[in-house]
Amino acid sequence: MRNQRIRILTMTAVLAGLICVVTMYFQIPMPPKGYFNLGDCFVLMGAFLLPAPFAACAGGIGSMLADLFLSYGIYAPATLVIKGLMAFVAALLFRLLRKRSYLAALVGARAGELIMAGGYFLFELVLYGSETAIAGLLATNLPQALVGFVASVLLYSVLEKTRLAQKIRGGLVAHAR
Repeated sequence: MRNQRIRILTMTAVLAGLICVVTMYFQIPMPPKGYFNLGDCFVLMGAFLLPAPFAACAGGIGSMLADLFLSYGIYAPATLVIKGLMAFVAALLFRLLRKRSYLAALVGARAGELIMAGGYFLFELVLYGSETAIAGLLATNLPQALVGFVASVLLYSVLEKTRLAQKIRGGLVAHAR
């Protein structure tokens, strides 16, 4: 039991770090206030590999740290909540549809990306007003959602075909017994 917790916590920390690094180093600043990044792909991979609460922690903390390190501190609290919720819901849907893994990945990723785009739209609506929120949604968040959706589903399909996803999940679960 203790080994399983250590493995899950380690995987959560590794994914949080990976999400932070990918978000920081594969990003393009976009008007009006944000940036386009590839971190969503790994937020969703966390959802496909970890239990929902741990996926939420990895996605929320890793993405929030990237905001802080990139001087987007005003977004950090919202990012923690939005990306955490994105990963949590994607993980829950993925587990519900697990028998059909590709469908599960598609549904989970789509729901997660909708939460991301909608969450930032609402945050920017309150912070900056409707024009800026709509511009951010159209220029940054919807394209990022599309790329994150496609990239995560493609990466997941590679992990499934190579059986790495099962090995990772199996390693996390095998030690529970």
